[in-house]
Amino acid sequence: MKTALATVTLSGTLREKLEAAAAAGFQGVEIFENDLTQSDLTPGQVRQLAADLGLEIIALQPLRDFEAMPEPLRRQNFYRAQRKFELMHELGTQRLLICSNVSPHVIDDPARAAADLHELATLAGNEGFRVGYEALAWGRHVRDYDQAWDIVKRADHPRLGIILDTFHMFARGNSLDLLRDEIPLDKIALVQVADAPSLQMEILHFSRHFRCFPGQGDMPVVEFVQCLKDKGFDDYLSHEIFNDEFRSSSPAEKAVDGMRSLIWLDDQTSAASEDSRCPEIQDIEFVEFAIEGDTGEELLGLFHGLGFRETHKHKSKQVTLMRQGDINLVLNREPESLAHQHYLAHGVSVCALALATDNLTQLLRRTRHYRCNRFEHQAGPGELNIPAVRGVGDSLVYFVERRGAYRFFDIDFEPIEAEPPVPDYGLSRIDHLGQTVAPVDFLSASFFYKSIFGFDIEPSQDLPDVYGLMVSRVARSQNGNIRIPINMSSAREASAQRFISQSKGSGVQQIAFESRDIFATAEQVGGERILPIPDNYYRDLDARFELAPELLARLRRLNILYDRNDEGEFFHFYTHEVHGVFFEVVQRRGYSRYGEINAHIRLASQAREYKAARG
Repeated sequence: MKTALATVTLSGTLREKLEAAAAAGFQGVEIFENDLTQSDLTPGQVRQLAADLGLEIIALQPLRDFEAMPEPLRRQNFYRAQRKFELMHELGTQRLLICSNVSPHVIDDPARAAADLHELATLAGNEGFRVGYEALAWGRHVRDYDQAWDIVKRADHPRLGIILDTFHMFARGNSLDLLRDEIPLDKIALVQVADAPSLQMEILHFSRHFRCFPGQGDMPVVEFVQCLKDKGFDDYLSHEIFNDEFRSSSPAEKAVDGMRSLIWLDDQTSAASEDSRCPEIQDIEFVEFAIEGDTGEELLGLFHGLGFRETHKHKSKQVTLMRQGDINLVLNREPESLAHQHYLAHGVSVCALALATDNLTQLLRRTRHYRCNRFEHQAGPGELNIPAVRGVGDSLVYFVERRGAYRFFDIDFEPIEAEPPVPDYGLSRIDHLGQTVAPVDFLSASFFYKSIFGFDIEPSQDLPDVYGLMVSRVARSQNGNIRIPINMSSAREASAQRFISQSKGSGVQQIAFESRDIFATAEQVGGERILPIPDNYYRDLDARFELAPELLARLRRLNILYDRNDEGEFFHFYTHEVHGVFFEVVQRRGYSRYGEINAHIRLASQAREYKAARG
């Protein structure tokens, strides 16, 4: 299939939209007429620009409120259509898109609508054009694609076909039976693919603000494309997305998201190719922090308080490694590095994470398949040249092949003799890692993990902050070893937005470590480093779970939170924030969730500390 998008999908000027679409690898564009009318480019210049960029202008859209209108509105509509034909000649496109009528003047008469479309298709055919008719989900009389198909059949013109738009179909609860059993390929004028989350609201508002790329929502778009492929369809799949966040985002970044979405759709409905196969993503190999001079001393102090020590130093760079259990924290002070650039933009922060895989070659092939830009760092003789791609925000994601007994630090690092010996605080591995993103990055961030690494994305849930609402969804690796909650909020004073303001962008805000014995760990960490929890929480905990008095007293004294479900029990505590980042220590006893029921307690305690720090 060929790839396209409607210019309404992206932000920016028409020129910026076309350049972004071409750079992302799209083959065609639909020109949304508002983009053209507000542009200072003539239609001829738009045609030439598209040609220079290697783009086909596949359609002009939309012609609204056309069919089944009374006179003199009907005569005016045909005059308007003739002017659009002139415009299409100048643009060099051959398809005109018509959406079902929403005018209060439209006559509820399918035969009359069909007659108007037949006449229009005859005029279009004389010009060498084709007309497509689409059922708007909020059309006054034609809302479902079976109604649109009935009118197209009645019109019975070779230059008239139906437009299939997944949003309008699935927002109305339409099935694929009609497409599968009746509509022939030569009557499909254009296919537009959009997704959306499962929300209950007025359908026009839903359409105008909450559409997203396929794979980012909950509609059965994969089944739709599979149905098309089963019929032998090989024309354009085109995005038509109305979304507030898309229209306030970088057009270049959103165009790449859109291309990844179409690649993902193709992969989901095709036999796995060599480029598309995803190797196992085993675990988080390391987390890298960008620091400089003594700016990271507070962070280092917290690490020491959690039982970490610098165990290795890099052979040729100002980089050290802190370890405990199978947790690797890389501290990058190298002045000539990508980490230093990240520090200049965001201060002390997580600049990268590394994912371990059993097949690095295959993973790199897949990142190319999904249009990821590669980054290389400067490696000395005999050192690993660890490949990376751009991750969430300005951070990087490195890829490390884990085979046999050797690890990345066995090659690039030298051990540091610890005096006295490193204590054991019982931390064993990274349990999960929370990334806080700007609202415009929320869908992109989750789809980044879903498309490239094959992670499962859990449904979104709302977490109440004292100063607003936070939305969270978790990306989870197939083996369950990597869990990445992705959080965002539009509330200016909420925790997520405070982090975005402080770090000047999206990034890692939370790292959770697994403990073998959380009570022993909390005793060693000490109360001065642990986020205090109000006594009211423990009174409520007692009421909910009727815990043994001794256990409740230990939880209260050590500021440990608790949850229990049918799977088992969950214990966790948090540290104070340092440079906007905080750490969590967890212990699971058969429990697979994240203690979400306690999130509002943590957020309230962090808000109190934030207010106290501001005086």
